[in-house]
Amino acid sequence: MTSLQVISAIEIPFGGSIPDSLGQLKDLNYLALGGTNLSGIIPLSFYNLSSIANISLDDNQLQGTLHPRIGFMFPKLEILQVPMNQLTGTIPRSLSNCSDLTTLEFGINNFYGKIALDFGGLKKMKVIRMINNHLGSGEADEMRFIDSLTNCSNLQFLELRGNRLKGPIPISIGNLSSSLWFLNFQFNRLYGELPPTIGNLVGLQNLIVDDNHFTGTIPSTIGNLNRLGRLWLQNNSFSGIIPDSIGKLSMLLELHMELNQLEGAIPASLGNCQRLLELDLSQNNLSGLIPNVVFTISSLSSYLNLSGNHFHGSMPSDVGNLKNLGSLDLSKYDLSGIIPNSLGTCTSLTSLQLQENNFQGSIPSSLNYLKGVTYLDFSKNNLSGEIPAFLEKFSIEYLNLSFNNFDGEVPTEGIFANRSGIYVGDNAKLCGGVPELQLHKCTFKSWKRMSRALIIGITTIGTFMLVTAVLITLFCWRKRSIKEKSPETLLKEPFLRVSYEMLLKATDGFSSEKLVGKGSSGHVYKGVLDVFETVVAVKVLNLQSREASKSFMNECEALRSVRHRNLLKIVASCSSIDFQGNDFKAIVYHFMPNGSLESWLHSRSGSENEESELSRRLSLLHRINIAIDVACALDYLHHRCENPIIHCDLKPSNILLDEDMIAHVGDFGLAKLFNPNQKDGNQSSSLGLRGTTGYAAPEYGVGSELSTHGDVYSFGIFLLEMLTGKRPTDNMFVEGRNLHNFASMALPGQVRDIVDPFVLQNNEETRQLAQENNRQSAHAKVTECLASIIKIGIACSVEAPHTRMNITNAYTELNLVKKTLLKR
Repeated sequence: MTSLQVISAIEIPFGGSIPDSLGQLKDLNYLALGGTNLSGIIPLSFYNLSSIANISLDDNQLQGTLHPRIGFMFPKLEILQVPMNQLTGTIPRSLSNCSDLTTLEFGINNFYGKIALDFGGLKKMKVIRMINNHLGSGEADEMRFIDSLTNCSNLQFLELRGNRLKGPIPISIGNLSSSLWFLNFQFNRLYGELPPTIGNLVGLQNLIVDDNHFTGTIPSTIGNLNRLGRLWLQNNSFSGIIPDSIGKLSMLLELHMELNQLEGAIPASLGNCQRLLELDLSQNNLSGLIPNVVFTISSLSSYLNLSGNHFHGSMPSDVGNLKNLGSLDLSKYDLSGIIPNSLGTCTSLTSLQLQENNFQGSIPSSLNYLKGVTYLDFSKNNLSGEIPAFLEKFSIEYLNLSFNNFDGEVPTEGIFANRSGIYVGDNAKLCGGVPELQLHKCTFKSWKRMSRALIIGITTIGTFMLVTAVLITLFCWRKRSIKEKSPETLLKEPFLRVSYEMLLKATDGFSSEKLVGKGSSGHVYKGVLDVFETVVAVKVLNLQSREASKSFMNECEALRSVRHRNLLKIVASCSSIDFQGNDFKAIVYHFMPNGSLESWLHSRSGSENEESELSRRLSLLHRINIAIDVACALDYLHHRCENPIIHCDLKPSNILLDEDMIAHVGDFGLAKLFNPNQKDGNQSSSLGLRGTTGYAAPEYGVGSELSTHGDVYSFGIFLLEMLTGKRPTDNMFVEGRNLHNFASMALPGQVRDIVDPFVLQNNEETRQLAQENNRQSAHAKVTECLASIIKIGIACSVEAPHTRMNITNAYTELNLVKKTLLKR
């Protein structure tokens, strides 16, 4: 087949060697044989492919060296990918002749020696990956190849980790391409100072230079890298203070500076990094008090490690802000005082290490809420009191309470029954426990058994008398309140009452500058309510509208007894008269600083802040998280409430985002308490069509009864809108076309054609995957996830109500999609 131009056979396990006859395909320009189990050496005839532009031979068992004149034999070469083989030798200098080269990938081989390429003529170069080889000659100038890289104006990705490169980084690194977003010199032998010119690389999103021999201070110019998401400087010999400019890195997700010789205090400016997921400053010489701002970074979710420093003082109570934190390590320095009760609000913790400090007092009872903890170390402190019994109920795998002053009986259940996972030594006053602990017997055990029986008896009698009194009281109260509830009664029971005057003051007289939204049922103002000392949203009802009054009733009835993290919470209410004697009703909610999902999905073209709005576009992971939040809220309303609730108006403008981009479903003005056993028609709408055109279920338009299936339909349309960026009322949906059909026709092969382009352009997850995969697997994984979400949206928005996907199943499926996307 001498006219053949393309061969693509990725991951087909041929085995064997590359045949000599391949060299006869003179017109071949694309060859992709990654993951095909090829072995042996590359035959000389292979280099006859003078028209070749793309060579991908990754993930095989090829041996030998590359031909030293490969660059002259393949003058049209654009992409050369040979990672994950057993190739050896030096990297051919002749590749400098391939002026069309854009990608060089030599990772995970046995290449050695100096990087002798002259990149000066390779102006189209975008990606260089030479990871996990033996590159490096020990010559003083072996990093000078960076000088010639400054001519590669399109360079985006430079990764040389896991080699033997030795020497200082030249200052010319600051002249690399402004398009460079990934720079990785991890696991080499580089030394000297990190050049201040590194601050010129303003496009960098990943700077990874850990596990080298760098010295000197961290340059303050690093604060210029305001797009940086990952900064890894650990395991070097950096000294001096952490520059205050670190606070300018507002996009930072991961900050690692552990295992250095840094000193001084943690800069307060670090509190500006409110997107951090993980922070590690351990094993340095940092000192002073831990600034409270560290514990106000509520985004921290992976871990916070400040161990092995010289901090003093107490643990700030602000630690309770870290509700999403998985691991906290404050071990091995001089913290004192008591363990704050607020630590119990960090309910996501799985690992807590406080060993080798001077904590005093008892283990607070609030830690009872840390039910997910599997690793707990309080050893080498001055803690006292009894070991809390609630620890028996935890699924702990490692518990160390040794070298303290605990007293009393050691429990025997749960982790305390596992001798290999429990350490309680050097607590002289402890007794009992399982025999393997070899503690002395408790002398007060029999007395305790008697007193326990006495307490149980007294408690049983007291409880019986109390329950009887409560039942009598409830019967009397029920008899008095059997009549239908009024709006005032609905407000009075669950919500804090505030006055008209308080709301007037909170909103600066309902100033237009405080107006953040308006609709047919009323206006919403932003304000600061003195009673909470926090920002709130005040919804003032338009009582001239009959629909607004009914909306007010519906919202109070629906929300008076529900509590869920993904529902917009009412915190106060007002039913009063204004200063002119007119009726006044308002509901006060927690303020959602990131506004509605609608404003994130659909920017206003031509607005003054268009550039700012474009920067607010949501990544794929953000959209999946929001979808999961909304599905979780609906699942709660439909299946977890005492009385199921139908929302009836689910759409992006009614989904609000808090400071952590967690979604909250709001506006229950059309909501309806649902009785699945009621068949008398009373559940049909009294307000005409329930919902908003485009989102309302089609059966509502012909008078069908309300059901949870209607909310599922709205959820499906919302899901498709969030992924495609198209409203269901878009002008393109005419003559029988709709968003559901538009999405269905794209399956299975045209998914990426209908997706909001910002999902693909601003997809940090794709870039993260691309770093860790050597082929198109990142692209394929994202496409797979997009297709799965669209299928869920389609399954939820089919026309027949009873064939729609259950919201519980949709919630489960979306979590599986997220797990697939994040799986490495």
